[in-house]
Amino acid sequence: MNTTASGFRRTTLWLGLAGLLALFVADISITTRDPGMELGRISSGFLSPDFFATEQIGSALGYTLSFAVQGVTLGFVSGFLLALLWRWRMIRAFSATIRAVHELFWGLLFLQVFGLSALTGLLAIAIPYSGIFAKVFGEFLEEADRAPALALTPRSDAFSVFLYARLPLVWQHMKTYGAYRLECAVRASAILGFIGLPTIGFHLETAFRQGDYSSGAALLYLFLGIILSIRWWFRPSLLPLWIAAALLWAPPRANYTEGALSRFLTEDIIPAPMRQNDWQWHQLTDWLLMLAREQILPGLGNTLILGMAAMLMTGIIALLLFPLISSQFGNRFSRAGGHGLLVIFRTLPEFLLAFVFVLLLGPSMLPGILALALHTGAIVAHLSGRFTDSLTLRSDASGGLNRYAFEVLPRIYPNFLAFLLYRWEIIMRETAILGILGITTLGFYIDSAFSELRTDRAVVLIAAGVALNLLVDGISRRLRSHLRLRNGLADQN
Repeated sequence: MNTTASGFRRTTLWLGLAGLLALFVADISITTRDPGMELGRISSGFLSPDFFATEQIGSALGYTLSFAVQGVTLGFVSGFLLALLWRWRMIRAFSATIRAVHELFWGLLFLQVFGLSALTGLLAIAIPYSGIFAKVFGEFLEEADRAPALALTPRSDAFSVFLYARLPLVWQHMKTYGAYRLECAVRASAILGFIGLPTIGFHLETAFRQGDYSSGAALLYLFLGIILSIRWWFRPSLLPLWIAAALLWAPPRANYTEGALSRFLTEDIIPAPMRQNDWQWHQLTDWLLMLAREQILPGLGNTLILGMAAMLMTGIIALLLFPLISSQFGNRFSRAGGHGLLVIFRTLPEFLLAFVFVLLLGPSMLPGILALALHTGAIVAHLSGRFTDSLTLRSDASGGLNRYAFEVLPRIYPNFLAFLLYRWEIIMRETAILGILGITTLGFYIDSAFSELRTDRAVVLIAAGVALNLLVDGISRRLRSHLRLRNGLADQN
């Protein structure tokens, strides 16, 4: 037990030191002239939402839901097929790679070929979600009880074994996870509006940038209403109807010009030196070194700094907030208020929160840290708080701060740390895209490359981001595995 405790202490210590170092070197300056006045205007707008100021709001909601439904459906089917081959290392590597690229980056890539079209929105969600579904479904199948399959006769073919003895054990989990992913896809679809697609995010960005906070607040309330009501309006039995409606509203067509795909594959993504007839290897090397020095290393460095600082703040916020919904603290009224607070923060996309904070504070790292920490901290606090409900304390257990510090926190800490480590890769993935808002993470250079029509640079920068995400994901998995080995399974404590 002492060895186990020391493992958690060392992991916490190193992560905490890395986060503190990141905060020390991060640019957390406030560059706006009067953030207090701007906050007052935003608050006034949220208190007086104007639901009739935005034209075509119904159309924007339709596209938001259509991209989400189509993307999740295609991602679910593709991920399921990949999961059937999950034992192949190549499939696992492919799935990890496509899910490491954020939906916004996929959207920017497909914009170069298919333009501002429904096909761009569909593929931007479906491709990374295919990798996510493949990983989750593959793990479901690996962990399923094999006893029913072993009980079948030896003459049973592989398809029958899978269909009758393995799939039924995990099918309900797959459907539940698919419904959760639809909620995530609606958020992803909304922020695709920030790159020009006609979803609700496009109108949100326009309203906030123009200072029309009443209109922006109305759009945000509608968006929150859709997310929070998804459990009522989305039923698995109605899925065929939703798919048909999505296809009718936004058929997956492209604004395609002749030769665009060929030009993209044979010219646009080819490094500039290699397009010359007499190019030499040293020219390509010099180009890559220049790109690494001027953009890749600064972008990766800032992404890592912002991500680690956000992870530290996420942990602090989660530890402070999880008692708000825990049955071990407060009363049902305080828990209801705490639940509402966490629902709002974990429902709002990090990108959207960061956008609002950039308007308030300027494009330093501070808006990104706050947005990531509030959103992810609310998620970890929710998971940790729900876990405390299963705890049974002694009848003479102390109350207040002593109950928190000596009775509850030690029992849930392994799970809290596992939740935090699991979210680490997601934090880094989201950190990269914040550059589109002007924060100098990797996404800043990627967005600039696309704006300058230097797709070759953008592809290399995206590849660098994939490498960083895979590295962080690998470290996170090793740490979680290490802690589970030394403590049994963390989620059993």
